[in-house]
Amino acid sequence: MTDTSTIARLRKGHEASPHGVTLGEAFRVWARVAMLSFGGPAGQIAVMHRIIVEEKRWIGENRFLHALNYCMLLPGPEAQQLATYIGWLMHRTVGGLIAGVLFVLPGVVSIMALSIVYALFGKVGVVSALFFGLKAAVLAVVLQAVVRIGGKALKNRIMIGLAAAAFIAIFFFGVPFPIIVLTAGVIGFFGGRAGVPAFQVGGGHGSSKDGKQVADAEALLGEDLPEHARPTVARALWVSAVCLALWLVPVALLLVTLGPDNVFSRIATFFSTMAVVTFGGAYAVLAYVAQQAVESYGWLNPGEMLDGLGMAETTPGPLIMVLQFVGFMGSFRDPGVLSPFTAGVLGGLLATWVTFVPCFLFIFLGAPFIEALRGNQALHGALSAITAAVVGVVLNLAIWFAIHTVFRETWPVRGFGLSFDAPVLASVDIWALLLSAAAVIAMFRFKVGMIPTLAACSVAGIILYLAGAIS
Repeated sequence: MTDTSTIARLRKGHEASPHGVTLGEAFRVWARVAMLSFGGPAGQIAVMHRIIVEEKRWIGENRFLHALNYCMLLPGPEAQQLATYIGWLMHRTVGGLIAGVLFVLPGVVSIMALSIVYALFGKVGVVSALFFGLKAAVLAVVLQAVVRIGGKALKNRIMIGLAAAAFIAIFFFGVPFPIIVLTAGVIGFFGGRAGVPAFQVGGGHGSSKDGKQVADAEALLGEDLPEHARPTVARALWVSAVCLALWLVPVALLLVTLGPDNVFSRIATFFSTMAVVTFGGAYAVLAYVAQQAVESYGWLNPGEMLDGLGMAETTPGPLIMVLQFVGFMGSFRDPGVLSPFTAGVLGGLLATWVTFVPCFLFIFLGAPFIEALRGNQALHGALSAITAAVVGVVLNLAIWFAIHTVFRETWPVRGFGLSFDAPVLASVDIWALLLSAAAVIAMFRFKVGMIPTLAACSVAGIILYLAGAIS
């Protein structure tokens, strides 16, 4: 661990950066963070906090949490955006690119490989059985996310009410997810601005193991605002122009050359839309994407969406990498003049591109301005309200997945404003129910980790298949 005297020496040294951390060291550290980024956003942020704040002491606790709060207010994967933010703080734009790209690279490679295997061999009995078990465990993982987020966010009746309202709105009445989260954000913004105590819910991902928080002044970066982090209009315009071109020019070219109904055009426009409206983290994004990809576009079925989530849960990188699987399967099944394999790879990479390029835009454009807003009550209130609403949205995701995993059939309930699918109780899949229950007991009662639970359920699925219990 770096002590105070070492920090002082590094600041006075002649390295390329005032804080003394070279780009080479930063590359190695961010590669390490990326390879350890299992377990969803909470686990990834905890790993980042342990390495960046506690071990390396690049930045202090307050600066870390301030950056995290901003990233949680943004659409898209907050852990990847947080890595980009810290990388930018330490080493300007190139540092942000290194941190952000490395964070997603292991997931891009892993999910692409698994998508190819799934598309080519997914209907093989043993492979199907493996994913049968995986889906059961994923339900427990999502339920754990509900409990984890809810335990931090639902500290009073107003927050509980926001979560309940969000769940009812999205599950029973089909209110679009962006409307729910934006409404919650507006309520929280004005509640925080008015100083209502209920909207000043504390957050964060803990302090160092010895109980002592790393103060900003004790960190390598210090507590002052770096020169490159000072906002200017010229820089904001330049960043906007470059990032928007990288993001939207490919989308425009696809629309012009292939037409709006082509699968690649639809992938580009759909996931570009998701990039700007899906607030609240990965699980909240998946709740909306799952319904649209399955029900509106028909790119895959509910069981396959669970399979994709299982892939993302068991590989390093953001959970939102499941969108690459969705893009792969959508274009694999509608390849046009291309081979299904080529179309699938291009569709998966296209989904990844339009999902993550906007993340760099949000950080490089907004971070210089947000650095001056530490302690802003209105923004903190918006964050608290959005997080509470996300609890309801993630609960909706858990129930939606459960219905389509445990039951083989559903029937649509429509009328009086209601719009949801109810399970046909007689179609219950006993083995899926038992595996899901076992996964829940393992994770909640016996505190078994996510990866061992996923692995055990996958093995159980294969055993059931070999025993002839499932087909």
